[in-house]
Amino acid sequence: MTRNLPAGGPPPASTAALASSKRAQRAPRPGSRQVRPRQGPQQAQSQQAQSQQAQSEQAQPQQPWPCRAPRAGGAPDASSPPLRVRIGSPASLLAVVPGLLGFEPGNSIVVVGTESPGHAVRVTLRYDVPDPGRPATAAALAGHAVSVLAAQGVTTAVAVGYGSEAAVSPVAAALRERAGDAGVTLTEVLRAEGQRYWSYVCANPACCPPEGTPYDVTAHPAARALAAAGGQVLAGRDELSASLAPAGGQLGAVMRRATSKAHAQVARCVARLDREGLQVTAARLTGTLGQVAVRDAIRRYRDGAEVGPEDAAWLTVALRQLRVRDDAWARMEPQHRSAHLRLWTDLTRLARPGYVAAPAALLAFVAWQSGDGALANVALDRALADNPRYSMALLLREALDSGAPPALARLPMTPEEVAAAYDAAEDAVKAR
Repeated sequence: MTRNLPAGGPPPASTAALASSKRAQRAPRPGSRQVRPRQGPQQAQSQQAQSQQAQSEQAQPQQPWPCRAPRAGGAPDASSPPLRVRIGSPASLLAVVPGLLGFEPGNSIVVVGTESPGHAVRVTLRYDVPDPGRPATAAALAGHAVSVLAAQGVTTAVAVGYGSEAAVSPVAAALRERAGDAGVTLTEVLRAEGQRYWSYVCANPACCPPEGTPYDVTAHPAARALAAAGGQVLAGRDELSASLAPAGGQLGAVMRRATSKAHAQVARCVARLDREGLQVTAARLTGTLGQVAVRDAIRRYRDGAEVGPEDAAWLTVALRQLRVRDDAWARMEPQHRSAHLRLWTDLTRLARPGYVAAPAALLAFVAWQSGDGALANVALDRALADNPRYSMALLLREALDSGAPPALARLPMTPEEVAAAYDAAEDAVKAR
């Protein structure tokens, strides 16, 4: 696996710990690509702290996680509902899907796993509708969705495809076939287009006419309940992507100048310390000061405040140091996830090219932690566009593609373990 350190250096502490945790949670499957971190000195430091938990996890029977999602159909957006939602009819299914996803699901295949027929939603999976001329992609999409449901112990599900009959029907047929083989009961499979829906399960023309059934989700009680819980429904996934687009115009210019200024300030400090006989690298100084700045930013956002462009620029410079990023990652306690989402969203938008990967990957982790798979995937798109070799983003992409639930978005290390791991790695380098 590609690293974010010079050749021969140790892997990032939290990234190595996440990879170790993922291997404890998911058995390899034939054909799946395993992303493995290079062994480094700090893993020995964190191994003892993780050993009891890992042994406990490995002592339990583990359901293998699915292989990677079919790329032609897009990375799946796996989400968990913000409150208990029940689906008992086609109308309620169509009413809750936009709230579950956070956007209007045009050109989508949505599979919803429930606890039992008509009961609470457990997981929602969304895929792009595949090209109808590629039946193998439809089969792969269905196989992935069903394997995610089975891995999470879901035995009842519903599905709806948004699009033309030619595009949706091959996926619907593949879903029904794969679900039957896996022991997953699909209680309803719908196709929706032009404010009408058709059922692939019901063949009674009295309730499911061939011309389709009109529907309007705006006044449905389930849609109102999700809206009352604070759920925002965007016009589409493109609007979600636009919410993380880089800041342009005057703000973008301010950020470029502030980023250059941050580097210049570090260089002046290094030169001044060197004149005083204190040799320190720019990376070490950035890391030391950056950890303090990032911790302060986390506190400020938890208090409801924000940071301005100059502070944001310094934070994006500091986060390129892996020790700073890993320390921030270790502080992402889930009870503060709303504040953390605001922080990393702001920094992802404000960061200049070459500085996006770290805040975007941290945003992806917190979005996954919050059950918002769509936002996590959009954040990872930005991280990997900025740095296609960024190991944290690659590991999170693999976890999301496998349908790993938010319950697995645990902090890989404590801040104290991160510090000990990096200190040990630095001591090992000095001893060479």
